[in-house]
Amino acid sequence: MHSSASRKFDVAVIGGGVIGSSVAYFLMKQAPGLAVCVIEPDPTYEFASTPRASGGCRVQFSCPENIEMSKYGIEFIRTFETTMAADGRPAPVDWVEGGYLFIVPPEHVRALESNVRRQRAHGCVVELLTPAELKAKFPSMKVSDLGAGALTPHDGWCDPSGLLWGFRRKAIELGATYIQDRVEAANVDVRAKSVVLAGGAQVAAENFVNACGAWSGLVAEKFGMKLPIAPMRRFEHYFTAGSPVEALPYVKDVARMAFRSEGRGFSGGLVDGSEQRGFNFDVDHGYFERVVWPAVAARFPPFEAARCHRTWSGLYEQNELDGNPVIGPWTGGLPNLYTVAGFSGHGMMQAPAAGRAVAELILHGGYRTLDLTRFGFERVVEAQPYPEEGIL
Repeated sequence: MHSSASRKFDVAVIGGGVIGSSVAYFLMKQAPGLAVCVIEPDPTYEFASTPRASGGCRVQFSCPENIEMSKYGIEFIRTFETTMAADGRPAPVDWVEGGYLFIVPPEHVRALESNVRRQRAHGCVVELLTPAELKAKFPSMKVSDLGAGALTPHDGWCDPSGLLWGFRRKAIELGATYIQDRVEAANVDVRAKSVVLAGGAQVAAENFVNACGAWSGLVAEKFGMKLPIAPMRRFEHYFTAGSPVEALPYVKDVARMAFRSEGRGFSGGLVDGSEQRGFNFDVDHGYFERVVWPAVAARFPPFEAARCHRTWSGLYEQNELDGNPVIGPWTGGLPNLYTVAGFSGHGMMQAPAAGRAVAELILHGGYRTLDLTRFGFERVVEAQPYPEEGIL
């Protein structure tokens, strides 16, 4: 760990969470010998979003780019423990192929069917289930008000902290330099030149990457760039049922209820999209009883006697334009400033593909594997949202 830096780098990645560390890994993997630094103020990641996430990985999206990013991410995570071993140590992420289940009321069935067709066209295994079939698979579920469900059996979840640290350790082994400090200002003319750190040092680089997650909007401002990305608090809960419940996949509905099996209990919550934006980590210990428990118990009656054992908060890096990430250079601004942020809750599952994509842009001047052009900053400038269709 370096506390200061004075030499110039080829690439300076601002933000050393799972996205920034993925960028650093793919840069070093594709271009050994490249001078890459990652500027991260807190190596404990106490308030980072990834360690506070649920670890879900799914292909159930409507945008082709999101489907393909998750396909790649899941395959990458499956072999992560061995392929990302560093210094002779494996990189465990505890992958669980528990599946994902989206359930919708009758009025949303057509949209769900359309999304399933798109996912299958991209090679995904998706089972479209009637209410009766849902009941047969998941006896505890109330299905009388449902129209259909889509089950992707090869989706699942992993340990988010394991993923973050696996990327970080491997990036360091490959030669990336991690600088423990915070960016306070940026020096720019027609290009980004350098950043000033809180410790007083300056870091110059040929290219800069804003991978600051919920803080990316604030960092963009230091370069004179306006990103529509804001921090949004959300809660995660660990709870148990009062009566026996079968093992469940990651269950999601149109009201943004989302939970899954976790050991002998369950982990999840219900996102309030109207939550006031800001860096708020306070825990509302009544939220589970007021909001989550009624939703979970209404869908699965055995949870009528549910007990919440723990609640914690985290931040979504919410893209207020359309909920999808901003990936790419600042075209029309500083062409050597790249953004990879605004994942709106999907950052962990898309980190492998996002890191690979940014590395390709920097090293080759364009995408080589997956074309993510539609996630570029241009749509922000033109106020042209590119949202998901259906449930998030």
